[in-house]
Amino acid sequence: QVQLVESGGGLVQPGGSLRLSCAASGSIFSINSMGWYRQAPGKERELVANIISSGSTNYADSVKGRFTISRDNAKNTVYLQMNGLLPEDTAVYYCNAVLVPNGSRNRYSNYWGKGTLVTVSS
Repeated sequence: QVQLVESGGGLVQPGGSLRLSCAASGSIFSINSMGWYRQAPGKERELVANIISSGSTNYADSVKGRFTISRDNAKNTVYLQMNGLLPEDTAVYYCNAVLVPNGSRNRYSNYWGKGTLVTVSS
């Protein structure tokens, strides 16, 4: 059973910082990408940032220059450092992984964490 477990969400003031972590566990053969999506009330879930196996990263325009995604391959963990947080960043942040479960090496699967709430408010 593959699981993604997020942590690090919470309440911060505008301009503050927060660091999210997501650890993938279970029987995993390989990971193609890991990243973060977010969903605010009334809005579609959107990509925030991801990092692919090559190390290349992608960011939503709205977070470029403020957020940084990184990974620890040995721990199957991805991090999202969020600086200069804005009220508009308030959302549930979901970890995402595209990976190959061990025993299913010919097919990628898309996994989601349960989400961690980030609230930016004074």
